[in-house]
Amino acid sequence: MGGFEVRAARAADRAAVDALHEREWGGPYVIAHDTRYDLRTLPTLVAVADDRAGTADRAVVGALAYRVGADGLEVVSLVAATPGGGVGTALLEAATTTAGEAGLARVWLITSNDNLRALRFYQRRGLRLVGVDRGAVDRARRLKPEIPLVGEDGIPLHDELVLELRTDVDG
Repeated sequence: MGGFEVRAARAADRAAVDALHEREWGGPYVIAHDTRYDLRTLPTLVAVADDRAGTADRAVVGALAYRVGADGLEVVSLVAATPGGGVGTALLEAATTTAGEAGLARVWLITSNDNLRALRFYQRRGLRLVGVDRGAVDRARRLKPEIPLVGEDGIPLHDELVLELRTDVDG
């Protein structure tokens, strides 16, 4: 992969990261497993465009916000400015490295039942489906009413799917 570098977000990246979250999630808040997260408060990895012009201002082309807990490193948000360019893969690999370096046994995340593109993306990168929380999206609408009733591909939006990648074992 090329054309970008992955690193920890800096204060100067905030506006660009916020713009990605606004585009993807309608703002800085996401709901997962009955918890409301403010993405602005979470550790974030960013992908920034290569510095070919020798300038200090490089465009943020992707962001991965995460939290660390006893249950591993949870990817709370993963956004690429332009899907299909390797940014999401590089950010996910960096998160996995971060988890491994911290001695965490897994990287995990939640996606909704309608998000077939995300399911394909994550499974192709080794994550496995390990749980379904029936009705979780229905409950999330109480905290974020703008969550639609019907999601991608006309699929009714009701459930959260839990995927994980174990960092402590093979496959």
